[in-house]
Parts: sequence; structure tokens; C-alpha cells
Amino acid sequence: MPPEASFDLTVVIPAHDEAAWIRACLAAVLASRGPMRAQVVVVANGCRDATADLARAMGPGFDARGWRLDVLELAEGSKIAALNAGDAIAAAPVRAYLDADVTVYEDVLGQLAEHLSGPVPAYGSGTLEIVQPRSAVSRAYARVYRQVPFIARGVPGCGLFAVNAAGRARWADWPPIISDDTFARLHFSAAERHAVPGRYRWPLVEGWRALVRVRRRQNIGVTEIRRLYPALAANDEKPPLGAAGKLRLALNDPAGFAVYAGVALATRLGTDKGWSRGR
Repeated sequence: MPPEASFDLTVVIPAHDEAAWIRACLAAVLASRGPMRAQVVVVANGCRDATADLARAMGPGFDARGWRLDVLELAEGSKIAALNAGDAIAAAPVRAYLDADVTVYEDVLGQLAEHLSGPVPAYGSGTLEIVQPRSAVSRAYARVYRQVPFIARGVPGCGLFAVNAAGRARWADWPPIISDDTFARLHFSAAERHAVPGRYRWPLVEGWRALVRVRRRQNIGVTEIRRLYPALAANDEKPPLGAAGKLRLALNDPAGFAVYAGVALATRLGTDKGWSRGR
């Protein structure tokens, strides 16, 4: 990175075989509004498709705006390695971590860059919009998932979260863990987490088996962090759904609640520790 470069926001995008998604992701980032100057780092890790080439082809659009697009290629298919590689060349005081299958609306990145620009450690995300799934099972699951207190009233950071320099200084390299978003979020207390009104679109996986596999992976990742980093548990204050909340959801949407509860039960009973995005 040349010393004269000055950026307000670095967006790190880990991408493993994301040829179907990377152009839409980058086009949405490039359409962001605001006076900020951004550096965008796509880290193609272990790709067997054209992810890196498709990303590089969008370079002229970033140049025209006075932004910088870096595309790195790693032989290993590892999101953690991709995060560390992106961080190694990040040049802005605020860093956003964006999944390649997520589409941001035009306001959210500028709002995060502005809101997290201060010296006090802070974590932020936008307003989550779950993309309407194609499959009936995932649509039913999504209806209930949208109402879970952690999703509806918290700052979950699913697919997009950001930290400022003081916040990122709370850990060194990303460790070899499953749930990087949980690891980052739990380095901040509830008072240090901020939701901006700008929205972003996050796709839910499609179908029963994919929902179970992904939820099982999420649970394993959270358990891993509690075991390896017990001190972070003090910041894990997810609001409980409670018996009354479950009853309300079951009465309002019996089919949706049956799917949501069934996935949760299958997750606890299963033994498969594999991972799938369901795409």
C-alpha cells in the first residue's frame, strides 16, 4: 500500500468459489453513498472457479471512483487465512468484514465508517434483511428466525460486521476457529455494539438438510469459543426467547415454529460435524 493512500474504510471480503456472487457483492459496495474513500480487499481462498478474475475485472470501476480494489489469491481454502491476509494489507482505521454472498444497500457502509470513526472501541453492523428463500422449508424457518430476539433486537452481524482500530486492537491475528463473527462480536460489550439503520441482504441456506448442517456448525462454533476463550462469555448476553415467546411464535405461525423447532432438535440429535452453505 503506497504511503500516500488515505482510506476511511477497508472492506475485507473472503471468497471461496463465489463466482456466482462476487460481481453483485462488489457492484453493491461500489454503489455505496457518502464522501468516504474505501479500500476493498477480495481474498479468493482455495478457489477452483473464476472468483478472482471476475473481481479483478471490476477494478476500473473502483479506480474511477478513487477507491482501491485489491484481489489476493490464497491456495488454501480457509476463511480464517483469508481474514488474516486481508487484515495484513488493510489501510483504513475502520474495517468491515463482508461475506461474498451478501449485498449491501447504498447507505450501510458509509454509516458504519462514520459511526465507528471515533477513538472508543466499537463494533457495528447494519440492519439485517433476510432474503426470501426459495424453498418452503427455509421460508418457514426464516419467518420465525426473523423474530428471535437476538436477530430482531440485537446486533448479530450475520454476513457483515465492522470494527474500528481501537476495537480491532483487542485481538491479534484471527485464530483458527469456526465462528469468526461470534469471536469478533464477543470482544465487545452490548454497550459497545452499534446498529446503523442502513440495510444489507443476507441469504439463508436452502432446504432442511442445509439448515441443520449450518445450524449445527454455528452451535459447534459457539461452543468452541466458550471453551477456548471463556472470558468472552461475559459479553454473551443474548436475550432469551423464553417459554412465553415460544408459545407466541407457535400460536402465530404453527408451521414456521414446527420447522424452526424441528431444525433445532435435529441439530442437537445429529452427529455430523460437516459444513455446508447449502448452495
